[in-house]
Amino acid sequence: MKRTVLMSIKPRYVKEILNGTKHFEFRRVVFDHDNVDRVIIYASSPMKRVVAEFNVDRIISDLPSKVWEECQNFAGIDEKSFMEYFSNKSKAFSIVIKDLTIYREPINPYESINDFRPPQSYMYLDKRLESVLKGILSA
Repeated sequence: MKRTVLMSIKPRYVKEILNGTKHFEFRRVVFDHDNVDRVIIYASSPMKRVVAEFNVDRIISDLPSKVWEECQNFAGIDEKSFMEYFSNKSKAFSIVIKDLTIYREPINPYESINDFRPPQSYMYLDKRLESVLKGILSA
């Protein structure tokens, strides 16, 4: 059974994803992609909202220069910033975004989930958190 990940993304990159200019989410460390098929986007501070979700098309894993070469046209980031992010790293990961769903209203998880703590990078959703989020979305 495939799992869902809640991923923290900086608001400036969330904006690029939502407006369609960023088709890739870059990471230095990535989840077990064989077992994850969906990502829920948490826009980190100062927004602090759950704003959208997408299916994972695939994950590109290679040298940073090779990943940049493949993803640069829809990176949503300039090359200098990309290379700085991956400096001293031999491997870069690019999550290819597919079937983006933007929520009509951003969700404040702190209002609905008493002990909500956003992930530093990402976290696998447990059944309780996933059902709470689904309940909010279907309301």
